[in-house]
Amino acid sequence: MKKKCIIVVNTYKSESTRLGDEIKAYLALKDISADTFIYNGMSDEYPFAGYDFVITLGGDGTVLFAARGCAPLGIPIFPVNLGEFGFIASVEKDSWQKPLDEYLLGKSCLQERSLVQASIFRNGQLRLSKSGLNEVFVGAGSSAQMLSMDISYNADSLGVFKSDGVVVATATGSTAYSAAAGGPIVDPEIDALVLTPVNSFSLSARPLVLNSKGIIEIVILPSRCPNSIMTVDGQVPIDLHVGDHVKISRQKEKAILIDCNPGKFYGALRAKLNWSGGPLA
Repeated sequence: MKKKCIIVVNTYKSESTRLGDEIKAYLALKDISADTFIYNGMSDEYPFAGYDFVITLGGDGTVLFAARGCAPLGIPIFPVNLGEFGFIASVEKDSWQKPLDEYLLGKSCLQERSLVQASIFRNGQLRLSKSGLNEVFVGAGSSAQMLSMDISYNADSLGVFKSDGVVVATATGSTAYSAAAGGPIVDPEIDALVLTPVNSFSLSARPLVLNSKGIIEIVILPSRCPNSIMTVDGQVPIDLHVGDHVKISRQKEKAILIDCNPGKFYGALRAKLNWSGGPLA
């Protein structure tokens, strides 16, 4: 029996507070206590321990935040979409009650999504490790700068890449920054890592879809670029130094999303990206 919930309210969405109060009152009728966490788009605090499930009120970015904190704890996320795209946040704001009831009755579809983990090694020592549901970006710290990187997969060299950077995305993140950089859109049920160069110096550099069981290693080489960074899920940039090794792999624990089935994913592609097989009648 679900007894305790936390509702993540994104303060950038004007209707999130009202909807949060509405859902909280609805859960109270079912003897489920609910707390509220105010999220402003950037937080290193993950207040999810001790809860049975999490409800996010925002866009996909709010789900990304919850996934980073909930995956290690095995806590499922009920993602209500108040954003523009909703590739991950698939529960619509005007029809949340029915899917929430189905979840509470144990009838809901639960889907596991892989996270990516990035670790920075400097002089052979681990400096830090971050995880994300969407992607890792390694690249130049300022615009109009080109970075040199030696990239390998499972210790097999992929070559030296000269570009603005590279995106390493999960299947879930393939619809985000990776797609904007020209990478493929991958079915979220396919467990893969997508390596996509960003504004590569060479036209021969193409996106790669790799087995998520492997390890991608990026070594920062000397270049004219004065600074380089790493971001995970678009969070605060982390400075990199020449000689740093960034090792990227699949995180062991997975995020659990409620009411996120393949049909909703393809529906989002049609609705949000205006996909069609030809001219509309």
